[in-house]
Amino acid sequence: MQRSPVVIIGAGQAGLAMSHCLAARGVAHVVLERGRIGERWRSERWDSLRLLTPNWMARLPGWSYRGAEPDGFMAAGEFARHLEAYAAAMRAPVEPGVTVQAVRRGPHGYRVATSRGLWEAEAVVIATGHCDRPAIPAWARALPAGIRQVTTADYRNPSQLPEGGVLVVGASASGVQLAEEIQRSGRQVHLSVGRHTRLPRHYRGRDIWHWLDRSGLLDERVTQVCDLLQARRQPSFQLVGRPEGGTIDLGTLQAEGVRLLGRASGAVGGVLQLEDGLRETVAAAQQVLLRLLARIDGIADAEGAPREPCAAPRIAAGAAPGSLDLAAEGIGSVVWAGGFRRDYRWLQVPVLDAGGEIIHRGGVTPEAGLFVLGLRFMRRRRSNLIDGVGQDAAELAEAILGHLVQPCRAAA
Repeated sequence: MQRSPVVIIGAGQAGLAMSHCLAARGVAHVVLERGRIGERWRSERWDSLRLLTPNWMARLPGWSYRGAEPDGFMAAGEFARHLEAYAAAMRAPVEPGVTVQAVRRGPHGYRVATSRGLWEAEAVVIATGHCDRPAIPAWARALPAGIRQVTTADYRNPSQLPEGGVLVVGASASGVQLAEEIQRSGRQVHLSVGRHTRLPRHYRGRDIWHWLDRSGLLDERVTQVCDLLQARRQPSFQLVGRPEGGTIDLGTLQAEGVRLLGRASGAVGGVLQLEDGLRETVAAAQQVLLRLLARIDGIADAEGAPREPCAAPRIAAGAAPGSLDLAAEGIGSVVWAGGFRRDYRWLQVPVLDAGGEIIHRGGVTPEAGLFVLGLRFMRRRRSNLIDGVGQDAAELAEAILGHLVQPCRAAA
């Protein structure tokens, strides 16, 4: 059995940020990673994916982007190398190729069973992130066997899809990007639209993330929102990070020939059931967009930024069908882009709620010595962004240090 005061599970941006903050406080630890550093960025991303945030926002504790394109967007592989360089520079104690199989209470804290033996630790940090397992509805099993089903973790490029039309389910960041790419490949795309958040790529002379950063929106803390659960369920922004720039949203997709449908709610054989609420969903997203731009305008005016309208193509969201016959429409594949769920079956400590999510307060669970990092709106709105895990990690490192000094004390 190997021992370490702290075991960090996961060597993505959250785990490495945590490692840096613990090292800065002189806390010995180990980082266990099932694959390579930043494995999900290497093996669970499609070929054309780039970060949605500009390179200058790839900030981690003691580390920032050092390339020639601060306003560009790193490809997934580039970002994995960014993380690798970060880990090497701080000599992070990463153990690659170690799969965590179980975390249980032990006589001196926790026992972490792995594919390469047992670890004992006084504290454990779960840094596996918010994007764990693609969410697929149970009714997907009712679709005909001849329909090819892929998730955003499986999809690489349009060539892997069979001939025929494609149904993309989900219209947040991943859904709109894949809908555009597949439509441009020559296949007819049908996009099932649920709740979404529209944003222009650029506004008033700057990338939209400049204004989100300057407005203070990303730094809103959990105590500043009326409904934290609702805030954590907010869909990701409809953005694409591509060198040529440009906004992508339902209007641009519709102009390119993508067919917009209501939210998919079930299937009977090869017939998809659709909700009749597309017009209302689009209108709600537009209202959120206008409120956000009004908030940004106050900051932009103070900075003397040039005035400009938000030029977004009009969305023709008329009466949508109540069902979709996949065979009749020539649809041969479905791409699930409806978000992610967490899978904590290996966590054998009583900290999961009825939905299987970790119960925590700012990353501190009810079980002394067990922490979590990298979840959406964990302490502040930017918590699950690359640019946000560092601030949370620094605060959580203090809580971990307090636990190691006084193990029975409740961390705050």
